[in-house]
Amino acid sequence: MKNSRRLIAGVLALTLAASGLPAAFATDAAGTNPLTSTTDQPGGTPPSGDQGTPPDGSPGDAPGGAPGGASYSDVSSSDWYYEYVNFVTMRGIMSGENGSFNPNTAITRAQFVTALYHAAGSPEVTATTTFTDVSSSDDEYKAVCWAEENGIATGTASSTFNPTGTLTREMAMTFLYRALQELNLTADTPDGTELTSYVDGTNVSSWAQTGMETLVKMGVISGTDENKLNPSSTLTNAETAVLLYRILGGGSAPDGNGAPNDQSQPGGSESSTASNGTAATTISTDSTVDGTTYLSTGDDENALRVDGATVTLDNISVDKTAGDTSSADDSNFYGDNAGLLVTNGATATITGATVNTSVSGGNAVFSYGSGTTVNISDSTITTAMDNSGGIQTAGGGTTNASDLTIQTSGNSSAAIRSDRGGGVVTVDGGTYTTSGSGSPAIYSTADITVEDATLTATNSEAVVVEGKNSVTLKDCNLTGNMTGTYKGDSTENIHNIMLYQSMSGDADVGTASFSATGGSITASAGDMFYVTNTDCTIDLSDVDLTLANGTLLTVAGNSSSRGWGTEGENGGTVDFTAAAQTLEGDVTCDSISSLNFNLTNDSTFKGSINTSGQGGTVSVAVEKGSAWTLTGDCYVTSLSNNGTINYNGYTIYLADGTALTE
Repeated sequence: MKNSRRLIAGVLALTLAASGLPAAFATDAAGTNPLTSTTDQPGGTPPSGDQGTPPDGSPGDAPGGAPGGASYSDVSSSDWYYEYVNFVTMRGIMSGENGSFNPNTAITRAQFVTALYHAAGSPEVTATTTFTDVSSSDDEYKAVCWAEENGIATGTASSTFNPTGTLTREMAMTFLYRALQELNLTADTPDGTELTSYVDGTNVSSWAQTGMETLVKMGVISGTDENKLNPSSTLTNAETAVLLYRILGGGSAPDGNGAPNDQSQPGGSESSTASNGTAATTISTDSTVDGTTYLSTGDDENALRVDGATVTLDNISVDKTAGDTSSADDSNFYGDNAGLLVTNGATATITGATVNTSVSGGNAVFSYGSGTTVNISDSTITTAMDNSGGIQTAGGGTTNASDLTIQTSGNSSAAIRSDRGGGVVTVDGGTYTTSGSGSPAIYSTADITVEDATLTATNSEAVVVEGKNSVTLKDCNLTGNMTGTYKGDSTENIHNIMLYQSMSGDADVGTASFSATGGSITASAGDMFYVTNTDCTIDLSDVDLTLANGTLLTVAGNSSSRGWGTEGENGGTVDFTAAAQTLEGDVTCDSISSLNFNLTNDSTFKGSINTSGQGGTVSVAVEKGSAWTLTGDCYVTSLSNNGTINYNGYTIYLADGTALTE
């Protein structure tokens, strides 16, 4: 049977290049694959693309490769694409070959239409194909016949289909647009203005414009953070799995698809709507409670839920002692299996509570949804298992916390935690400690402000900011100790504070922000700051910094093994400002990144910038009263000096060839 669903833009906000998938390659405005023929709208014959051998991860004519789930040798549960691959595999839409899925291999034209054919329910095919380069003995034969019969793929010439040709974004969107009816999906008619707001909208081929415009209007695709569609970049098997996951109602991207060091673990069943599970006790009327104990031992069950009411909870105990979650997504996004869940616009004021969870997905106190507010003070929170944050905020909720003592022991269990949909979190005072891997003291997909607190991550980075979100610290003592990298990959960065864009869909694409005033930040391992695949601002004022390895800041691209953009295009852009700040350490900015480094308000910096040679675009400004003491030769693009530079026997080399010395 076919899937019968109407596309909902809010659910299907697939951004193939910026907000759920790696960024695409630059568009060839001239078009390297000219049309060989034209047809009626929706638009012509897609170009052939380059010839190539089909990847092992091709969708076969019948389900296979990983019966019962994504059991591939090259796909693990910690990979950003795991849930997507699992989705298409279990539904027989895509399959691997010889136990491999080859997630990062470009998908071909034949493989893509075969996936669409299976998504449509593998209907009976009676027609034969006119294409001479597709044989009845080929695995994709039925799919190509189906695609030709229904006008989904018309070939690259009158008699050829080019089954092994690679697929571009605009080709894929055209095929998908033409297949909407066969998938029982409907779409609004574009008005012709959908492409004009994009920098490269005019680069979309004429035959692809209607399809691209339609899917842009539907919210299925959108531009990169550079406001580009990149219509001629290719798709990988993993990216195709995401596209089909979203279009067929699998929901938004599963959690954990790129969070550093497994901050959020993927797992469980897919869900397209909020699923909070059940509750052992629910309070849904305005009330005041004192001294009550709430217990849960059931799967997918809250010990206590406050639903749509204004409730005061004094001196309560919440114990979630048994009953695991069946969906990490639902636990992380919606509060399924949390100890205490506050939702549906409720306001819960909690004082003197003790909250303990010892189950997977057991976030202790969870504020979910716009209009929901948790006010919690003078309470003790302890969690023991994975995916179990201390205070968790998602879906636009609000959490106000003061003088809490939080201890988490599991992996992916930040003490101050947020997830998809974010919200606002304000913390004043208290002690917040984590001991699990991928469990920073603060993980932000929200706007989080913390004051006068002690924050310690004993086995993880100290703070992570994902996407268009922020962390603001005032007079805090923060310590991180990231003891290992993802899967032990030597290409991964060890760091203390990370700002990045995961591409998982958990955080909007935009400018991330970290700021700290007063207090101290200690890096027990790795670089103090690491920025990759995002734009961000970092502001420091009068903070006592202790470095682990002598590196203050690294701005660089990454290998894209976690889905953090496309390798070679996923650098960082940083505005770094020090005000009344003492800095020491080295700064590096690679060739695909950029940095504005500003010393203001009598700041001092002792260190080097790109001492090994010219990297990305680096602008340095030393204001009056501030000073920079070099510890090595430095390579920067430009320098504005109204303060003091102590060359210390070294040289500053500018991009124009100027060499500055004492």
